[in-house]
Amino acid sequence: MPGWFGDRHPNLAGYHVIGDETARFLAQQIRQKAKPPAAVSFDLEALAKAPAVFPADIAPADGVKAIFYEGVKYKGQPSRVFAYYGVPKEAAAEPGKKVPAMVLIHGGGGTAFDRWVKVWNSRGYAAIAMDLCGCVPIREANQWQHHEHGGPRGWDASFSQLEDPIEDQWTYQAVSAVALAHSLLRSYPEVDADRIGVTGISWGGYMTSIVAGVDSRFKFAVPVYGCGFLGENSAWLPSFEKMGKEKADLWLRQWDPSAYLSQAKMPILWVNGTNDFAYPMDSWQKSYRLPGSQRTLCLRIRMPHGHGPVGENPEEIHVFANQFLTGGKPLATITGQGQRDDEAWASFKSEVPITKAELAFTTGDGKWQDRKWESALAEVDAKASRVTAKIPEGAKVFYLNLFDDRNCAVSTEHVETPIGK
Repeated sequence: MPGWFGDRHPNLAGYHVIGDETARFLAQQIRQKAKPPAAVSFDLEALAKAPAVFPADIAPADGVKAIFYEGVKYKGQPSRVFAYYGVPKEAAAEPGKKVPAMVLIHGGGGTAFDRWVKVWNSRGYAAIAMDLCGCVPIREANQWQHHEHGGPRGWDASFSQLEDPIEDQWTYQAVSAVALAHSLLRSYPEVDADRIGVTGISWGGYMTSIVAGVDSRFKFAVPVYGCGFLGENSAWLPSFEKMGKEKADLWLRQWDPSAYLSQAKMPILWVNGTNDFAYPMDSWQKSYRLPGSQRTLCLRIRMPHGHGPVGENPEEIHVFANQFLTGGKPLATITGQGQRDDEAWASFKSEVPITKAELAFTTGDGKWQDRKWESALAEVDAKASRVTAKIPEGAKVFYLNLFDDRNCAVSTEHVETPIGK
């Protein structure tokens, strides 16, 4: 095994290095320990069929349709999923024109958002955003209104559903609803079935991480914030403790994304912030190392957490989608990273200019959410396709961010220095 700085073993040249070979080796070792639980299986053949569609008695947004589509059975009865669906104006104006498409997965406290659909429509994409908690986007007693054909309440409500049949638990229902939304998109004549991606925010990022390992038809996936290893570190540790070890272990075996990510085959862009309150950097790193597919990281210093522009509209997601679905110029690729003495470095490939770079670092320890992050200017050698930066005295964790002329960031893995510098 080549030298790599994750455990600070130098190679023969005295460098601390992690490259493609080491990354593949590490991912293989982790994947071997993370197989999907045999107790949970999805009827992929059934989920690949376009569901029936029903009218929704909800005022459509401008240019966006409000629909229900058939979900999997819930408690033995038919269920329906509310969704907004929209197409770009050019697709509506040109019969026979096929466009790429996106499946949009809301997070905790969210629902189907028509504005999110419109964002992707304005970019030339068809898009569908569905409610995964049996609700419609109407406020009722400070929460979204549950409809008569809706499935179970979602997010951490799933912690109390373990005594229900697996097929009636929220994660099973929600993953199925996402796959069915995908199948519905693929059935529409204006959509190119071979050009569909998926992204989700927070609990939607959690869901995207599972879907990536279940529905291999997606061309790429972008989990924002959400990841796996929630039982090792996440905002829900107190909930797992309250559940008791037996129930917590069962939920994690069935529904933690770490049980599915090793099966993901599509390229994945992982987006997060250094101080995310729910999905901290250690669990995030373990998660993105699981898939054996192409990986791109975007880790912004103190990125806010939420729906709306902060979580829905980072330009990196748009560029990543164009990269795979419309032939756009791709995000930069980190081809290697390492450290020699007090210098961190990264090599890269990029079809667009890398205009600046930074070393992000923290001298703090303790909870990831509470650490103070700073940045220092890094040097970009465009001819050598290499970035270097001096690691400040006392840095406990560091990584490099590379910015292209679109101000899109790609990140190296973060590195912990156990004794500091």
